[in-house]
Amino acid sequence: MLSLWRRTRPWVRVVAVVLLAGVAGTGVYWIGFRETAPAQAAAQTTTAVAASLSTIQQSVSASGTLTPTVQEDVSFAVSGTVTSVDVAAGDTVTAGQQLATVDTLQLNAALLQARAELASARASLSNAEDEADGSDSSDAQVAALSAQVDVAQTAVDAAEADMAGATLTAPVSGLLTTVDLEVGDVVTGSGSSSGTGSTGSTGSTGAGGTTGGSGATGSSSSTTSTSTAQFVIVGTDAWQTSVGVSESDVALLSVGNQAELTTSSSTETVYGTVTEIGLLSSSSGGVASYPVTVAVTGTPEGLHDGESVDVSIIYERRTDVLTVPASAVTTEDGRSVVTQEGADGETVTTAVTVGETSGDLVEITEGLAEGDEVLVTTFSPRASGSGDGSGGTQQGFPGGGEMPDFSSGEMPDFSQGGFPGGGGNG
Repeated sequence: MLSLWRRTRPWVRVVAVVLLAGVAGTGVYWIGFRETAPAQAAAQTTTAVAASLSTIQQSVSASGTLTPTVQEDVSFAVSGTVTSVDVAAGDTVTAGQQLATVDTLQLNAALLQARAELASARASLSNAEDEADGSDSSDAQVAALSAQVDVAQTAVDAAEADMAGATLTAPVSGLLTTVDLEVGDVVTGSGSSSGTGSTGSTGSTGAGGTTGGSGATGSSSSTTSTSTAQFVIVGTDAWQTSVGVSESDVALLSVGNQAELTTSSSTETVYGTVTEIGLLSSSSGGVASYPVTVAVTGTPEGLHDGESVDVSIIYERRTDVLTVPASAVTTEDGRSVVTQEGADGETVTTAVTVGETSGDLVEITEGLAEGDEVLVTTFSPRASGSGDGSGGTQQGFPGGGEMPDFSSGEMPDFSQGGFPGGGGNG
């Protein structure tokens, strides 16, 4: 320690002695920080805004998931061995396009047999009609043979349909998401397939019904279980979403209401219409919610299955509504008022009658006319900082003195007999 003291510059030794003397004589001085000056009050700005005609709307907001409107499950309705599969998952197909085929050996034999039975029934009927003598027995025989002809004709129609069903075609246009079939597979021809989505304008006759494609079966159910279909076709040009709406809000909506949709991957607005309002509610946390289906209008690009979407359903829209900024309207003695500038430059208060509010605008039904100016006061906060405008804190000695500057390597001036800032040294 002694050698370190000797190596120290002489003026540093003097400072150390003075500091120690000050501590001994007057107590300990703490190096502190100046407090930052309090933040200044917000700036107030008053501007005149003219009452103008606007379009206001009332809406209900909800969120959901985007799904394709067309999602068709397709399977063979006939039995047989698969002889060809003409598509693969990921292909885009058009309505009527061939998907796969099964062998027709047994189907053709069944068709020939049905046609032979139909020909025999017609011959028997023709003979009976030629031999009819008007008696009750001959009339009964003719009626029975005529019925057999009808039955044989129905069998022929079914066999022809089965032959056509040996070629499976796409009932709708779209993207093939599933192809669960290979050449050599034996299909049982159950004809029923569970749909995983809803279908639209596909010619479907309902769950398990025959669609417009030969031998294809589909489903229009949107609440069925996981699909076991041999082919699944998803439309890429029509979309919809189902959202839950509270009991109080669903009463405001009706089929045909316009909607604005925003997807999670884009800030651009997509438009749609309400196509269905569910009658049965579901409950979550004791709150009833009704399903509302919104179909996207047009064919916007960039939409994806399963994408989250925010929906605003507009149930009322009015044009040419007189409005002012909502912040211009205040309450005085239980009535709504606005502030205007009088002819002499003084402010005057005008009573108004307000209607609906839309965003930051409020409807004025009485008290103002288009073009009338109202005063709007806005507040903008000022930046806070220290009293000297530096915006920071400064170190110093008690009493306001500044820290001595040791950076120059020269001895500070203590000739005034005290610490900087007026502190005594004892």
